[in-house]
Amino acid sequence: MALNSQMVPLGTPAPDFTLPDLDGTDRSLSDFDAPALLIAFVCNHCPYVKHIEQAFGSFVSGQADLDVVAICSNDAENYPDDAPSGLAEQVARAGWDFPYLVDESQEVARAYNAACTPDFFLYGPDRKLAYRGAFDGSTPRNGVELTGEYLATAVEHVRKGEPVPEPHHPSTGCGIKWRE
Repeated sequence: MALNSQMVPLGTPAPDFTLPDLDGTDRSLSDFDAPALLIAFVCNHCPYVKHIEQAFGSFVSGQADLDVVAICSNDAENYPDDAPSGLAEQVARAGWDFPYLVDESQEVARAYNAACTPDFFLYGPDRKLAYRGAFDGSTPRNGVELTGEYLATAVEHVRKGEPVPEPHHPSTGCGIKWRE
């Protein structure tokens, strides 16, 4: 069932985290020092993520001054495609070259108020939330062209030190698969 992101209040500080990447190396919020930081809650099995994953990878590869971190918080026991081996397949398939972290405890997703995959959180140099919402207006079957325009516009505003104009459009995707 599709859910929308929770639209966390702008200006909310980025919650700290330390999570392992797919190689088992711990990564923390403080490891990322670019002027803009994008945290993307994603997973391997969701059709909404699969719909954008290659366009997202292309978008990210063309960005300077932007650190990107993907986090999978899904219950990999009940959704084995979202275990680290499946996430590694996704990285190869989508051409991602940014850290992909595993939030096995789901504490980081809860701290960020992430609700769905994909769910994007963009922070400025002060690590306060500047944008939360969708990649663009496209979903797997709505016929809207996949452009990344919402996120691209937000990144440009953050680069210029400007607020991202509202309204922000919530992400739509599969609900995070919470453990019971």
